Amino acid sequence: MYSIIHFFVNLYAYCTDFVIILANITGLSYYEVNFIIFIVCYPLFLLVAPIVYLIQKNRLRKLKNSLL
Repeated sequence: MYSIIHFFVNLYAYCTDFVIILANITGLSYYEVNFIIFIVCYPLFLLVAPIVYLIQKNRLRKLKNSLL
């Protein structure tokens, strides 16, 4: 149990450090980078990923039908 807790504590620390470094590189604040990642990019990814999946599924089905 300790190793699982230790893993997530380290993961949180690395993610926080990544956002801080990204904020320093871009000249934005930690909160602005956090906002861009979790309020803009992540929801956009959640919307785009199923659309890409459906397009690829349709292309694969067409390809399979053309080979038969």
